[in-house]
Amino acid sequence: MFRTLAIAATTATLAVPAFADGHAASGDVAAGEKAFRQCISCHVVQNEAGDTLAGRNAKTGPNLYGIAGGQFGMVEDFRYSDINQLAAEMEDLVITEEVFVTYVQDPTAYLREVTGDKGRSKMTFKVRKEEDAVNLYAYLASLQADGGS
Repeated sequence: MFRTLAIAATTATLAVPAFADGHAASGDVAAGEKAFRQCISCHVVQNEAGDTLAGRNAKTGPNLYGIAGGQFGMVEDFRYSDINQLAAEMEDLVITEEVFVTYVQDPTAYLREVTGDKGRSKMTFKVRKEEDAVNLYAYLASLQADGGS
């Protein structure tokens, strides 16, 4: 009986969505970790202490630590595109799961829609599958929760 309860408790724990700054993530963290492999050529996830939680210290794209629940253009000293900087100025634009998923599937189109500007995102890669985007968000949110500040 104890073994059954332990398995049930473990399963229930794994089924709980990841949270970051109060923003729920509904995806699969393990699948998101696998999907993140397509991001490591440009991005790293490095906490405030300088610990690399994911990636290989790539500097083409911004550090993604804290992105879940954060705002566009939050990485200090990173040179964002003009349209991304416009999005960063929108105080009510928080990177929720929905925003993240829409953005990574077509960054330029998303930024044009929310800003009304005709600029282009520097992020040219598009996550093709919505499921992968949802899982990526869950993975990044889990690194915030587990990685600490």
